[in-house]
Amino acid sequence: MTVDGEVRRLGGEADEPGWEVDPDDEWGVAVITTVGRQLRLRREAVGMRAAEFAVAVGYGEDLVYKVEGGKRIPRQEYLDKADEVLGAGGLVAAAWEDVKRVRYPKRVRELGKLEGKAVELALYECHIVPGLLQTPEHARSVIGAAQPPYSPDDVERMVAARLARQSVFERSPAPALSFVLEEGVLRRPIGGRMVWRQQLERLLEVGRLHNVVLQVMPMDCDTHSGLDGRIELLKFPDGTAVGRSDGAFNGRPVHELKHLRILELRYGTIRAQALSPRESLAFVEQLLGET
Repeated sequence: MTVDGEVRRLGGEADEPGWEVDPDDEWGVAVITTVGRQLRLRREAVGMRAAEFAVAVGYGEDLVYKVEGGKRIPRQEYLDKADEVLGAGGLVAAAWEDVKRVRYPKRVRELGKLEGKAVELALYECHIVPGLLQTPEHARSVIGAAQPPYSPDDVERMVAARLARQSVFERSPAPALSFVLEEGVLRRPIGGRMVWRQQLERLLEVGRLHNVVLQVMPMDCDTHSGLDGRIELLKFPDGTAVGRSDGAFNGRPVHELKHLRILELRYGTIRAQALSPRESLAFVEQLLGET
């Protein structure tokens, strides 16, 4: 792409690139406010007005004020371009190391931290393929189907956040991961045929990992203990655990041993009712052959 083409691309995103700052995210607000203040001070130090700086970096003046005022989270390319225009020698671009830690919503960061610490993760999902197993294209289709619809920018932010959580598969030592998915979910080609083929291939790839157990709950099962909805259990090295279920304890996270035992009982029963891991992978292979 030519330089002019790149400027036009940036200009097309000028109104709303980057992401809104969650006012309830105190740490995120502090980081983005500090970065924005440093950008403003550097711009003023070289004698550039906001309008001039906006033209130089290829973004809108309104966005410049929002970033400098700590109202929007800048993308990496914005900081890189600002560093170049301001002659900051990499200091502005380096702010991305701080920004990237808060670029995802607070609740996603907190979930990612828990998953990153867990030595065991067990998840029964009844309506969708779990986010930890989704391909980028499938995640984009799932999130993009929401009503009311998210903006394209918010969709991309949420997809990136979902994919970032998948670093759990790269951990060493590897945690023990268990997933139970519904057959009906695996028969719904969200995103179209090619996207769905890639998703099924991803399930097979993950399901064959030595630390992963993937099972399918068949539709012809006449007993089903997961009708109350999603169940998630996380266990940590110190022996503590946290669990959550859509149909129990009002869907809130629970730590009490008696509540965790109930969720463990339900999850264990669901696993017993589902196809075995070997049968489940064979079933996914069969579906892939049918697409």
